[in-house]
Amino acid sequence: MDKRARLFLFVKRQPSVIDHVTRIRPWIFIGKERKPKSAEQREKVRKASTEGIAIQGQQGSRLLPEQLLTEAFILSDLFDIGELAALELLLAGENQQPHFPGLSRGLVAVLLYWDGKLCVANSLRSLIQSRHGKTFTLELSGELVALTTRFTDELMSQGLTRRLLTLVSEINVTREFERLQKERGLGNEKHRKEVSDLIKECRQALADCLFAWTCQSPLGKDDTLALVAHLETVTVEADGSLDSVNLALVMALLYCLDVSFLEQGTEDREEKQYVSAVHSRLVDGRPWKLPGLQAVCRLAWALALHALSQLPQGSALAEFTEADEALADQALLGGVFLFMTEGMLGCEGFTHDEFYTRRLHSLITDFLALMPMKVKQLRNRADEDARLVHMSLQMGSEPPSSLRKDLDHLMILIGEFYSKDPFGLELALEFWCHTESLQHTSLQGSYLGMAMQRPPHKQVVLSKFVRQMGDLLPPTLYIPYLRMLKGLANGPQCAHYCFSLLKTNGAPHGLGTSPVSWEHFFHSLMLYHENLRRDLPNADATHYRLPPIRGITQRELDGLTSFLQLLCTIITWSENARLALCEHPQWTPAVVMLGLLQCSVQPVLKGELLLCLAAFGKSPEIAASLWQSLEYTQILQTVRAPGQKQAAGIEVELNEIESSCEEYPLTRAFCQLISTLVESALPVNLGAGLRAPGFQPYLTFLRDAVFLPFPTRAYRRAAEKWEVADAVLEVFHKLLRDYEPQPSDFVQETVELQGEQVLAHKPPGHSLMFHLLNDSPTLTLCLSLLEEGVRQLDTYSLFPGKKQLESAVLHCLCLLDLALQKEVVFMDLLRESQASLIVSPLEQLLQGVSAQSRRADHIVNIARYLYHSSSNPEAAFQSAKILQRIARYPNIQNRLVGDFTHDQTVSDKLMAGFVECLDNEGAEEGLEKGDAKKEARIRHETQIHILNLLITSLELKTPNLALYLLGYEVKKPINSTNLQDAGVLGCPRSCLHAILSLLQRGSERRSGPVLTSQAPHLAELCYQVIYQLCVCSDTSGPTMRYLRTSQDFLFTHLQHLPFILPGDEISALSQMSWLMKTAAIELRVTSLNRQRSHTQRLLNLLLDDQPRTQHAADGETGMEESRSVSGFLHFDTVSKVRRKLLSVLDAINFSQDVPELLQLDFFERTQIEQVIANCEHVNEHGHTVCNVKLLHRVLVAEVNALQGMAAIGQRPLLMEEVNSILQQVVERNRVRRSLSAKRHALQSWRGLVETLLTACPADLIPADDRQIIIRDLLLDLHDKVLSEDSAGELMPIVAGAVFTLTAHLSQSVLSEQQQGAGLEGGSSSGFASIANSALHLILRKLLDFILCTGGGFQRLRAHLYGALLYYLQIAQKPEEPDTLQQAGKSMWERLTAPEDGFSKLQRENLAIIESYGTALMEVVCRDACDGHEIGRMLALAVLDRILSIDRQSQWLLYVCNSGYLRVLVESLRQDDTALQTLLSPQPPLLKPLYIYESKMALLTRVAKTGQGAVELLRCGLVSQLVECQVFDMVPDSDSHRVFGQRDPSGFIPSPLDRYRQILLPALRLFQVILTSTTTHHQQGATQVLQWLIVHADTIQGLLRCQELSMGALQELSLLTGIISKTALPGALEGQDVNSAALPEFQGHISRFQRQCLSLLGRLAGSERERLLKQAEIAAPGDPAERREEMEVAMQQVCANIMEYCQTLLLQSSAQAQFSICLFSPSVNEPASRDGHTDLALPSALYSRVPSLGLVLFLLKNSAADFFRFHQSHRQALGKLQSLEQLPPEELKECLSPNPSLCPVCSYVIETCLFVMWRHLEYYLLYCTPTDPKDSLMPGANSFGRALGLSRVSQQDLEQVSFGEALQRKLLEVEGLYSQVRSRYTFIQALVRRIRGLLRQPKS
Repeated sequence: MDKRARLFLFVKRQPSVIDHVTRIRPWIFIGKERKPKSAEQREKVRKASTEGIAIQGQQGSRLLPEQLLTEAFILSDLFDIGELAALELLLAGENQQPHFPGLSRGLVAVLLYWDGKLCVANSLRSLIQSRHGKTFTLELSGELVALTTRFTDELMSQGLTRRLLTLVSEINVTREFERLQKERGLGNEKHRKEVSDLIKECRQALADCLFAWTCQSPLGKDDTLALVAHLETVTVEADGSLDSVNLALVMALLYCLDVSFLEQGTEDREEKQYVSAVHSRLVDGRPWKLPGLQAVCRLAWALALHALSQLPQGSALAEFTEADEALADQALLGGVFLFMTEGMLGCEGFTHDEFYTRRLHSLITDFLALMPMKVKQLRNRADEDARLVHMSLQMGSEPPSSLRKDLDHLMILIGEFYSKDPFGLELALEFWCHTESLQHTSLQGSYLGMAMQRPPHKQVVLSKFVRQMGDLLPPTLYIPYLRMLKGLANGPQCAHYCFSLLKTNGAPHGLGTSPVSWEHFFHSLMLYHENLRRDLPNADATHYRLPPIRGITQRELDGLTSFLQLLCTIITWSENARLALCEHPQWTPAVVMLGLLQCSVQPVLKGELLLCLAAFGKSPEIAASLWQSLEYTQILQTVRAPGQKQAAGIEVELNEIESSCEEYPLTRAFCQLISTLVESALPVNLGAGLRAPGFQPYLTFLRDAVFLPFPTRAYRRAAEKWEVADAVLEVFHKLLRDYEPQPSDFVQETVELQGEQVLAHKPPGHSLMFHLLNDSPTLTLCLSLLEEGVRQLDTYSLFPGKKQLESAVLHCLCLLDLALQKEVVFMDLLRESQASLIVSPLEQLLQGVSAQSRRADHIVNIARYLYHSSSNPEAAFQSAKILQRIARYPNIQNRLVGDFTHDQTVSDKLMAGFVECLDNEGAEEGLEKGDAKKEARIRHETQIHILNLLITSLELKTPNLALYLLGYEVKKPINSTNLQDAGVLGCPRSCLHAILSLLQRGSERRSGPVLTSQAPHLAELCYQVIYQLCVCSDTSGPTMRYLRTSQDFLFTHLQHLPFILPGDEISALSQMSWLMKTAAIELRVTSLNRQRSHTQRLLNLLLDDQPRTQHAADGETGMEESRSVSGFLHFDTVSKVRRKLLSVLDAINFSQDVPELLQLDFFERTQIEQVIANCEHVNEHGHTVCNVKLLHRVLVAEVNALQGMAAIGQRPLLMEEVNSILQQVVERNRVRRSLSAKRHALQSWRGLVETLLTACPADLIPADDRQIIIRDLLLDLHDKVLSEDSAGELMPIVAGAVFTLTAHLSQSVLSEQQQGAGLEGGSSSGFASIANSALHLILRKLLDFILCTGGGFQRLRAHLYGALLYYLQIAQKPEEPDTLQQAGKSMWERLTAPEDGFSKLQRENLAIIESYGTALMEVVCRDACDGHEIGRMLALAVLDRILSIDRQSQWLLYVCNSGYLRVLVESLRQDDTALQTLLSPQPPLLKPLYIYESKMALLTRVAKTGQGAVELLRCGLVSQLVECQVFDMVPDSDSHRVFGQRDPSGFIPSPLDRYRQILLPALRLFQVILTSTTTHHQQGATQVLQWLIVHADTIQGLLRCQELSMGALQELSLLTGIISKTALPGALEGQDVNSAALPEFQGHISRFQRQCLSLLGRLAGSERERLLKQAEIAAPGDPAERREEMEVAMQQVCANIMEYCQTLLLQSSAQAQFSICLFSPSVNEPASRDGHTDLALPSALYSRVPSLGLVLFLLKNSAADFFRFHQSHRQALGKLQSLEQLPPEELKECLSPNPSLCPVCSYVIETCLFVMWRHLEYYLLYCTPTDPKDSLMPGANSFGRALGLSRVSQQDLEQVSFGEALQRKLLEVEGLYSQVRSRYTFIQALVRRIRGLLRQPKS
């Protein structure tokens, strides 16, 4: 039908089909009309080797080698075709050579020549079949039918019939082979077979053309006579039958002579001439070569004449029509029925055409209906002959030789003809009338089941014929009549009618019962049984094997055999008949038959009896009782009687009678009986009581007595050897197929038998498994049978029993497949049971050495069946299945590759076999198991198994089978493979070529690759193989290079995305998934290799929203015009098309229908759900699915276990419920597969999108396009995921994609702003290239997505929080470098400046966020407090970000009021223990640290507002931190010990760094709280001071720290900042502090003061230079940068300490005279003159009071530092403004100066000046101590004592070098910086005062 459909399309597309089809005329007609050979052509071809020749489709002329031209001349002579045509044929052969491995181009050319002829013949046949006619229709359009009818009529008028007959005569296989042999045009056996098949098919197609014509319309007079003339010369084959070509011609003539279609019409003159001519030719007395054939034609003509005589126009033809009787007599004399039986039905091709069957049916029935008198004559003659035979028997003489047997032959013909019904037409129904079954409305005859309607006359006549022939039946007709009934009982309804006939015949009437009745037959059987039973010999008697005394004669035997065959047919078709007969109380057929089997009768009869029992055994209820009867009668002896010397029963018959006769009907029948019974029922307790129960004795007999000896027995009929093997292997196959290993099979059980314990038998499947998993004779024989099978198939010749051998081989393959399938469970159970059985895995046994070939070639033999897939698809299918199972084992792969490549010829054959299976065009997907197209389904499944084999192997280590089959190097490095098209550089056609050609079919057309829609699952696996080749590092390079250059594979296929398959969404999604994954790899690889054009082309394909102007060659006309029209109407506004990426996303349906809940009446739902869960497993695709077969077994076992009558009554209802459960589970599995496919597709889509945005060069997608693309993707994704019915399972992938896309959007927008495309004027359209409205839409959808996830999905929300953070980052104004000039703007300018784009977007974002109200707040806060760590961190970060932009403090209020803030604060106490574990030396999980840091960051953000800080204090934040012990666990800073604990990757910080990560956030938080709290400042300071005092030891340790690293300086910076604000003398006044503890607290505070001052001494003076040098040395990267960082940290510490000093001074008193003194009046600067005296001082000296000189020193240094920093900053800014001209190395420098140094230095200068002024004022104006006991500082005697000074020496104070230069510097600092940044004129005033103090007149 496919060819016809193709023809239809071909005709439909072409404007003038006649022009195209006429090309085939020359060959069909006169063979010489084609371009003949000519000297001119010959010369042209001869010169091709020197001058070249132009070849169609190629540019220029091409020089051809001499050898090719020689071959062309040979071909030209061989086929008598023109030299150019021969050359063309040879070049085509060379081109097609890769498809024919092992053949030269000449041999391929021979195949192509005959294939071409066949194609022409087939095309002609299709054209003729499509004609308008009387027999059939192809359902084509009327226009097309008229066209083909007109064309074929034209052909016929030019003499088509004669030409066809000439060609059929001329083409002869033997003659052609002789010619080819002579010119060496024949290759190996396969080539010979293919050529011979093509020639035969060619003849057949030509004959079919004539047959198709006559079916549709009769031939003209001359053509009919030509056909008759041809048939006169026809001969038969060796077996007496016609060949299929001649049969087609005979059937053509029979259709010519068919007048049934003629209607009542007018007389036609032509008709008369036609009748006259045909009549005279057929009546003509000339004998034909086949008299039987002449008789058939005469009978057909006689019936035609008779039919014509019934028509009105028949009167004009009376002279001819009256001769019908005479003609019929002639036909009968010619043995018409015998010839029809032997010559026509005997032809193998007869059953291949339905219309042959219909025509012969009408011929037989017309004879019986139209010529009843002839039939009567035949009966009378038969009766007469029967009397003669009877008399001669009575007299003992030979019967006369002149007896005619026409009626016998007619009956046998009817029997034979109707016994085969390949098309299921049940034509025999016309012989039955429904007299006795009017009630039986279900039985529809050919009268369409109209029960009360009168049947047609013809049917009544035929029915009468059947009945009358059985009346008073003479003995000679008994067997033919039974054979006729057997044929007429073939079919379910016919069998019922025949059963009824035999039943009614048995009713007693008149002369007793009819001999053709059940009554008579079963009565006879019982009599035989009674008679023969008396002769039953003693088991030990020797005369058992001698012929019996009373026996069955040959005629009786034939009669019994015929009736048994009739019985067998009826009960095979009709179950009612089976049950009725078996349950008949008088006949008891099963008992009688089993009884006869025990008697001495011929094996043939026993065989028939067993076959009858087998037919009875088709009903399970009968089968169960048959087993028991079989066991009871001991047909196979399973129990030995005590004292019995030798065996009896069927085993003896096999070994002694059948073996000596060399015929085995009984054994074959016994196997068939067992096969049927095993299928129906297999009782476990068979033989219980007499022996160990079970099937074992039967299995042992079949294995040891039938199967193992079968190759060594002698056979009279060669085919019977394979019939025996096939029959016994079928039983083994069924036993193993139904076996499921159970734990009980491995336990050695015993049963009690007559008082003693004997071992129980195992199930038969267990025994078979055991034999197949050992190197047993059974396995050896199976493997040798496979070897023999493939050896025989390789001969490509017919031999007796070929069909049975193929069937036996198939059973062997099935056994191996089942064993491989079940061995894993079997061996697991065996191991668990600890039984003493020893088995080996079958895949290892298959690697053993073959006894025949002495090589390990079992697996190779199995694989060789793939080479025969065209003739043996089922064997190829099983072979592929076995190979797929074996390929799962990695240790076998290497061996397999070695075995497959060991012998080059075998290797080529194997490769060709795999490729042929994949290339097969006969495969079809989606066919059901019971479908008529079984072969197409099997071919498809073979392809699936081969692809799965490749996929499995590719996952294993190299070298593996897949690489060999796909054409990669297996003996060299794989990545050195250079893949080529098949045939290039001798590259054979591999599976990769086959897969690509499967996928490429149709890819050039607009509709896309054909495979994706016709075989979706196959296409999915093909794409998966290609993806696996691309993803594997070894194969990726060669594969992608080949796909890119030779095939342009990805571009071609991607342009057809998305694939939409309405019926198979799952496969379509999987196909797209693998394709997109491959595309992602291609984009990555081409980007890395800088193949920009490839990348660009793919990007354009996926991302363009403009319609693509050109499409790959469309193959459809009319495209060009539409294009030109669109070009003409091209306006500026081109309609945009959907981006490919978005249309792929559209194809993924986010909604998923979920099956409803089970509604159960009998079963308990929870238990059923539990059972379903127990039956679930992960399949090979990684989906969790329920094993429906296992569930079915469990449920049916449950139903069967129910006892009692009620259960039996409800069984149908229970089974119905089981069925509904199973349907529900199938639906669940489908839903899971569907969801999995959607997930996979979405992940692939996401991978492709991420690769596009991340891996491809950024400049390939312009920034504005990139933002628009991301916007489209984000909005579409959100729309799909936010639809009401979208499946939750897809959300995580979408969330991940949203995160990535938002990150890229943020990055793109920011980079665009940095390039200055930005926001200077705050443009109205919005932000960068993407409008504000689009950004707002994205934000809304993102927030909707967060809210729609509900309570679960916290991990999913982590992605969304990440996306939200990236989104909010867009509106975050980038940090501008501090240019010092900006400070010049006044506050008013800043306040009145217009709102910039960032602020606007930020404000709008906040408005959107706040529009979601508390719902959003609730979700974010809840996630921040609980759940998965990453989710919590991101939620905390989101809160932090929103709080930072929330000017109205809505969120802050919510966080405080809803209690979430308190929860967060209180959780710090719980974090303490986790944080303590972090400080252990072993690198732990760092999760608690990250969570802690996130919390502290959020709390710091909260504390930045006064309201938040107060709320934190109210929540008891500080008291929580006071209780944390982790702050006291300072790790040892010994660098050597730390070195051993350091993480080698550098990712996990050292314990000390981890400690700092815990401490610093807490210190920062305190600092912020102290800064933010204004009203409650005292309360905050007190609480923080308490923290300091509780952890005082730690704090003091840190302040005393010896090794001042960068980290330590950061700690000190924060600590001193806090101390400066809290550790003040009056800090504890007015607080509820225990009076007893107050002195202790005061002590701590003063200790903090001392340590801070001593620290100042170190940092401002002695250690400053040393530390900075150390930092430069230690810095691995940039020493200057490290030095600067250290300088900033030190300055900050100094600033804090100076601030502390200032605060202490101010707090002690407002006037200098009552102020405390912190510095001694000495003005010695810290560093000694040589620069390093103080460095060696012990630390004890640092506790001394520092001198005022230190402050002066600090002042000078800070002033110098300020100018240094200020200068470098100015230079950097200058460079920054001329950025474009800078070389790269200077770019770094302009970014380096740290602007924070200037304000710190300025601040230090101010505080130093203030402290100096206060001290100098005090010392110079108010303090004149003379007595050492007098204190310098009121209230601080210890200081005075420590100074040990008797008086403030005037000399010391005079040394204060506050010179002019310093003063100028300080005033310049104020001018440069303090003017806009700080308290203006502050420095000026202090300088003036200090100068005044120092110039005081000396008193």
